Amino acid sequence: MTIGIVSWGTSIPGRAVTTTTIAMSMGKNDNPGENLGINQKTCPEYDEDTATLAVEAANIALAKLPGNKLRKSIGSVLIGSESHPYAVKPTGTIVAQALGLSPYLSMADLEFACKAGTQAIQLSLAQVGSGQIKLGLAIGSDTAQSKPGDILEYAAGSGAGAYLLGDSKHFPLVATLVATMSIATDTPDFWRRGHSPYPEHAGRFSAEPAYFYHVTTLAKKILSDNKLTPNDIDYAIFHTPNAKFPTQAAKILGFTPDKLKYSLPVTNVGNTYAASVPLALGNVLDHALPNKNILVVSYGSGAGSDAFIFRTTAQLPVLQKRSLSTLDSQIKSLKKLDLVSYLQLTKDRNH
Repeated sequence: MTIGIVSWGTSIPGRAVTTTTIAMSMGKNDNPGENLGINQKTCPEYDEDTATLAVEAANIALAKLPGNKLRKSIGSVLIGSESHPYAVKPTGTIVAQALGLSPYLSMADLEFACKAGTQAIQLSLAQVGSGQIKLGLAIGSDTAQSKPGDILEYAAGSGAGAYLLGDSKHFPLVATLVATMSIATDTPDFWRRGHSPYPEHAGRFSAEPAYFYHVTTLAKKILSDNKLTPNDIDYAIFHTPNAKFPTQAAKILGFTPDKLKYSLPVTNVGNTYAASVPLALGNVLDHALPNKNILVVSYGSGAGSDAFIFRTTAQLPVLQKRSLSTLDSQIKSLKKLDLVSYLQLTKDRNH
């Protein structure tokens, strides 16, 4: 029995702010966002949270499939996020009820910094592979937080990526799972204590001992274990705290720039934390061809990575044609906040 992706959906808020405007709001003449490879980031509405975005992404994933009975086939809902609306009350129950799912569900809210979304995908695939469920819903969703004036302010965006995971016996798959594995160490590069409104970071740890060690080590391991090289991979996806890090990681690993063509939506949506890789994978699936290999490597501060190799199928173009909303179309529809609107947004957020 083969397991993999049955459908996918992405969702971002309808508003964005350019990094130039963010620099102006801080009274700066230079724009650090340009060095990070970020042109703009998404900004949620006042009543838009992790649950809202998760529901929107899941509905888009479900809309690609015929009929409504599929909703009742979902046996688990796993949601990875750094910004669950409640400290004590699951996001999953809100999402499941809004989607009209069966109450007989395995459910969990997950947290592992920015890799919580891929953690949800990995665990859901395990549930399907074990025969515990026929169909799982895994979502990475975040309305990312950043301290005003911090470098994170240029990147912290919002979005969600939703995945229906199943087996080939019960559902046509758009991508089959070839392999998955993970890595984790205690590397304190980024954290937020329970009662702190914003995360903190040790900048000196963020690159080499944190992001690059975990991403490149795990990428080499999963490729080696499956007797593959970068030449065998058609689309490569690495976690996107910015556009600079994944581009460097690809170069270190020997991937040519064209293999990142669809995996850098960060340029126009910002770092969406637990939704970063789910959004990038969604964008790749929006454009990918059948019978192609996709390498996915996430990263979560604290620190760890999940890796996957997927193989696309002939079912992928069928669902691409049914898609009511792609990430590209959502980005094109973004409304830009001007300086006054952004200043008001940050003022309201901090009170």
